[in-house]
Amino acid sequence: MKSHRLRAYDRKYLKKRVGLIGVDEAGRGALAGPVVAAAVAARKDFYDSEWCKRNASSINDSKLLTLEQREDLYAKLRWLEREGRLFIGVGRGSVSEIEDHNILGATQIAMKRAVEETLGAATISPHEPDPLFDQLAGTEGRPETLFDWKILVDGKPMKHLGYPHQAVVKGDSTALCIAMASIIAKVTRDRIMMALDCEYPHYDLASSKGYATVLHRTAILDNGPTNIHRPLFLRKLLEEPSEECQEEFGF
Repeated sequence: MKSHRLRAYDRKYLKKRVGLIGVDEAGRGALAGPVVAAAVAARKDFYDSEWCKRNASSINDSKLLTLEQREDLYAKLRWLEREGRLFIGVGRGSVSEIEDHNILGATQIAMKRAVEETLGAATISPHEPDPLFDQLAGTEGRPETLFDWKILVDGKPMKHLGYPHQAVVKGDSTALCIAMASIIAKVTRDRIMMALDCEYPHYDLASSKGYATVLHRTAILDNGPTNIHRPLFLRKLLEEPSEECQEEFGF
């Protein structure tokens, strides 16, 4: 029932729009690895499709899904992308960018890259339409622009995203397009961390994904940090593991 509500939430924005672009991130609170963002663009006809009507009920915030459910939905979303029914972009904020711009800045960098990749895949112009063609908005008379679409971003507004958008608190469990983006971002980042586990086998990256689990923190203390660890996060966490840090990093 809840996921049908996600589809209904999106549909209320589609009356004057060609489609929606949902944006979410994964790895924002981790001690290691990049922050990964995904953007998923879905046209109005996708929401009216039989596939969406049948499958929307299984799509939700990636954190509320099992590993098997996420992998299955990821494969289905990528299939829809290959069929031209969805457009997907992924962006990363590197460890060095997290250090240089803090996690919020690096998250916005990753989101902007994901949105730009999606706009390119969907051939959506980021520029406002020529005033001479305003009356043709959303028709075959001119290329589509962001004027025809609406971007929904999980969480709080991103001042430096670079594109007009609407922030949706708990958007990954509220809006279908954001929930789809959360699945793409989560699975993509998990696969990155699984690959890094082969390079750094002593840090429990395969199961912890670089978050502040007991095993991961113990491995850092025993072996020292690596170049995939976030120095700012380690300073906050390991020098003084206060209640504030515990709340921020989720342990």
